[in-house]
Amino acid sequence: MQLFFNPDISEKDKQVVFQRDESKHIVKVLRKKEGDILNITNGKGFVFTAEIIQADLKQCIARISSAEKQPPPPYYLHMIVAPTKMNDRYEWFLEKAVEIGVHEITPVICDHSERKKVKLERYERVLLSAMKQSLHYYFPKLNEPVTFKDLIEQGIEGSKLIAHCEDVNEKPYLQKKVHPWHRVNILIGPEGDFSKEEIEQARNTGWEQVSLGDSRLRTETAAIVACHTVAMVNQ
Repeated sequence: MQLFFNPDISEKDKQVVFQRDESKHIVKVLRKKEGDILNITNGKGFVFTAEIIQADLKQCIARISSAEKQPPPPYYLHMIVAPTKMNDRYEWFLEKAVEIGVHEITPVICDHSERKKVKLERYERVLLSAMKQSLHYYFPKLNEPVTFKDLIEQGIEGSKLIAHCEDVNEKPYLQKKVHPWHRVNILIGPEGDFSKEEIEQARNTGWEQVSLGDSRLRTETAAIVACHTVAMVNQ
C-alpha cells in the first residue's frame, strides 16, 4: 500500500487536488494514470480512497470515493529533544520516532547545545516522508525551538520526565514511570548532557528524573529508546 498526503481535504470533500510536488511524484515518479486508485491521508486521522481523474504533472486531481477516520493512539507522547551537532542524526531520530509512534516534538536549546538553530521546514519533510512510509494517519506536531529555561516555565500537561546521565540516588527506569493510555513528556539533552543547573531547575519545577539504562547513549539513541519504551508500555 502506498500512502499519499494532502493536509487540506476533509471527510466532506468530493475530490482532492494535489500540490505540484505531490502531483509530480504521483504521475512522473510512480507513473500513476487516470483510473488508478490512491490512498490518501490528511494527517488528522482520516484515510481516503480516491480515483485519479486528471493525471497532470502540475495538478493531479482525484475523485474521493470513501473516507474513514482511524482511531487515535491510546497515549500521547511528546518528545523534547536537544538538536544534535550533526543534523543528520537528529533527522534520523525524527524518522524513527514517527515509525515507532510520536505525537509531538519540540527541539530544546540547552546550556551545552552545540547546535542552536534548526530548519523546521526540512524537519517537517522528514516527518512527512516517515509518516507516509510507515502508513500512519496522524502527522506529528513539530514545535518551534525553545530554550530550556522557557520550556520548564511552561505549563505542560501530563507526566514530565527528564533523562540525564548524572549519577543521583533517585532515578528509576523510564518504564516504571510510564503508564498506559497516558500523556507523557520526555526531555532529552544534548551531547554534553544537561548542566547541573538545568537538572536542578527541572527538579524544582516538577520534572521527574528517569534512567534509560546503564549504557551512556547518544542524544538521538536515547530519544529512540524513550519512544520505544513508551510504545511498548502501551501495547
